[in-house]
Amino acid sequence: MAQAFADAAAPPPVPRTGRYRWTIVALLFAATTVNYIDRTMLGLLAPTLGDDLGWTENDYGNIVMAFQAAYALGYLFMGWLIDRFGPRIGYGIAITIWTIGHVAHGFASSVVSFMVARAMLGVGEAGHFPAVVRASSEWFPQKERAYAIGWVNSATTIGVILTAPAITLLMVGLGFDWRETFIYSGLVGVVLLVLWLWKYSNPRDTGRVSEGELAWIEHDPPERVEKLGWGRIVTKREAWAFAIGKFLTDPVWFLMLFWLPKYFADTYDVDLKVVLLPMIIMYLLSDAGSIIGGWVSSKLIHTGHSVNFARKATMLGAGCCVLPLLFVTGLSNMWLAVVLIGIALAGHQAFSSTILSIPPDMFPKRAVGSVIGLGGFAGGIGGMIMAKSTGLVLDATGGNYTVIFAACTVVYFLAVGAIHLLSPRLAQVTVESEPPAA
Repeated sequence: MAQAFADAAAPPPVPRTGRYRWTIVALLFAATTVNYIDRTMLGLLAPTLGDDLGWTENDYGNIVMAFQAAYALGYLFMGWLIDRFGPRIGYGIAITIWTIGHVAHGFASSVVSFMVARAMLGVGEAGHFPAVVRASSEWFPQKERAYAIGWVNSATTIGVILTAPAITLLMVGLGFDWRETFIYSGLVGVVLLVLWLWKYSNPRDTGRVSEGELAWIEHDPPERVEKLGWGRIVTKREAWAFAIGKFLTDPVWFLMLFWLPKYFADTYDVDLKVVLLPMIIMYLLSDAGSIIGGWVSSKLIHTGHSVNFARKATMLGAGCCVLPLLFVTGLSNMWLAVVLIGIALAGHQAFSSTILSIPPDMFPKRAVGSVIGLGGFAGGIGGMIMAKSTGLVLDATGGNYTVIFAACTVVYFLAVGAIHLLSPRLAQVTVESEPPAA
C-alpha cells in the first residue's frame, strides 16, 4: 500500500527523446582514439628509434617513466583546470599540450629531449578522462551516463589497434621516416582541436538540442552543492573511495598494455606487432566489455534499482570476469589464452566504465574533473608500482606470470570493498556551511 501511494505521488517520468547528445559521445570517442594512438606510437617505433639513436634498455625505461610520472601528476592539474574553465576550454588546452608534445617527438634527438616530449604528452593526455566524465555529466542523466562512458572508454582499445596500421600507412604508404611520422600525424590533433572547439558546448548553449531532449538530460534532481574546491574534496571519503579503486585496478590495464606483447613473445614466440590477430581479438573483447558494463549499470537503474546497487553489482560482476586470468599461465594453446585474456580485459573495461561513472553520482558537476584527477593520479602511481614490482617478480620467478595474474584477479574485489566501506550508499557529498566572514 505504501509503495503504491509512493508511486502515485511520484512525478511522471520524463520521456527519453532526442539523440544529439550522442554526437558528443561520437566526438569523445574520436578524441579517445587519437589520444591512444598518440601515446602508443612510441612503443611500436621503439625498436627503430633504439637502432637509430643507440638507446639502451635503461634509456627507454627512463623515457617511459617520464610519461608515466607526468601523466600521474598531470591528472591533478588537468582535473582542476577542467573544473575551473569547463570541458570546452579545459580540454582544448589539454589537446593543444598533448599535440605539441606528440609533434616534439619528431624533433627530439637525445634521451633528455625525448623525456621532455614524453612528459608534455603525458601532461596533456592526463586531461582526457577528466574531460570525458565532466562532459558526460553535463550531457547525460544519471540513468544513461555509464552507458555513454562505456562507449567512449571502448575507444581506448580502438586506438591501440589502429596504431600499427596508422604507422604503416605513414611510413610505408607515404614513405615518411619516423620523424616525419610524428610530425605529420600531429595534424590529426589539430583537426581534433578545431572540431572540439567548434562542436562542444553545454546542452543549453549549443542551440541544437530539442526541448524534449534537454528535459531528459536535466531531469535528475538538482545538485545540493554548486562547487567544491580542492581543499574540501581531499577531506571527503567519497573522493578517496574512487581514488583507491583506481589505484588498485588501473595498474592491471597498464600491465596488459606494456607486458602482453612480451608475454606472448616469451610464451608462444609470437610478435603481436606483426601478428595482429591475437591483439585484435583480445582488444575487441575488451571493447565489448566496456560497452556492456556501462549498459548493465544503466539498465539496472532504468529497471528501478538504486544507483548504489547498480554500480557495485556491475563492478562485482566485472571483477568475476577477470578470474580467467588464473588459468592462463601454463596453457600450451595460444588461442585459448587469447580468449581468456580477452575476457579478463573485457571485465577490466566493464569495471573501468562503471567506476568512472561514480564521481558524478557523488559530487557536483563542477568538482567532477578534480575528483577524476585525484583518481587518475592514484592510478598512475599504482601503475608505476606495478611496473617495478612486475619486473622484480619476473626476475625472481624466471619469467613466471602466475603470481602477477593472480594478483590482478584480487584487486577488483578489494576495490569494491574499499568503495563500499568509504561510501556505503554512493550518496551525494554533504558540505558544511562556510564560516561567516569576520
